[in-house]
Amino acid sequence: MINTVPSGGRRLAAFGLALLSGLAANAQPQQVTARMENDAVVVEVAGTPFTHYRFAADQKYPYFFPVNGPASGRTITVHQTEPYPHHSSIFFGCDRVNGGNYWQEGNDRGQIVPLKTRLVQAAGEAVVIEQHCRWQRPGAPAPFEDSRRITIKAPAPDRRTIEFDVTWNPLIDVNIQRNNHALFSARLAPDLCVKGGGTLVNAAGDSGEQDTFGKVSPWMDYSGERDGVREGLAILSHPANRWHPPQWFTRDYGFFSPTPMNWLPDGGLNLKPGETIRLRYLAVVHRGPLDRESLDHLLADWVKGKAGAGQAP
Repeated sequence: MINTVPSGGRRLAAFGLALLSGLAANAQPQQVTARMENDAVVVEVAGTPFTHYRFAADQKYPYFFPVNGPASGRTITVHQTEPYPHHSSIFFGCDRVNGGNYWQEGNDRGQIVPLKTRLVQAAGEAVVIEQHCRWQRPGAPAPFEDSRRITIKAPAPDRRTIEFDVTWNPLIDVNIQRNNHALFSARLAPDLCVKGGGTLVNAAGDSGEQDTFGKVSPWMDYSGERDGVREGLAILSHPANRWHPPQWFTRDYGFFSPTPMNWLPDGGLNLKPGETIRLRYLAVVHRGPLDRESLDHLLADWVKGKAGAGQAP
């Protein structure tokens, strides 16, 4: 059980395990539906809005927003707000790629452009999106194309999952310099973050930015109370990922990311054409707290491909 979480962490942890056990025994997967609408895939759970996967041609990169909590029905994430308006809810990008910036504002500095988006499965216990993107900027050869497979489920009334499976394909020699702006990331709403009274915890029970920054962990969970009910977002890294377990870049104002790029060696990361990197993450949007044992079980179930957590081949 968590011994280091503030504000009644042990009580919340015990409740989280009981919640997960109850869901495992009585969980009824919810119907998930999706439709293409302008430049977004709009996803609903049991007829209630959950998220939009946005990919307009003028965006810096594709991202999810809103990401509505199962209890409040309001987004647990924010995008394009201070501080750091380049954070867009749940997203994937990278700075310092062959001199380009595929993270912060300014498409002239670098942009992740969707070339093709398909809604592979539009209804059922899961919806599946496939997308092909090119990383490009004016006056420079494109360093990457990427292929994404996004699977969204609601394995229980109090939980939704977004599985993000991306393969980077270098088109030329690529160098990524050490930077703190990279890969799969999320920015939580102010009322759920540590500065708003929430809790950020890793698999070792370390809590808050000061004790989790730079630490390795297979997952992290960020949650807080809203209208008397706890909601949150956990991010799990697949064990087959390069750099697993990842070091985490964490902030008490609501940002967290399993990025290795802030700790690259001198010279950075060098990739050759055809030297692909596949990365898989599971974002778990949950009502109520989830303790360390619960999240360890979710990770194990995901890796095994059990329906309750998402699926990874």
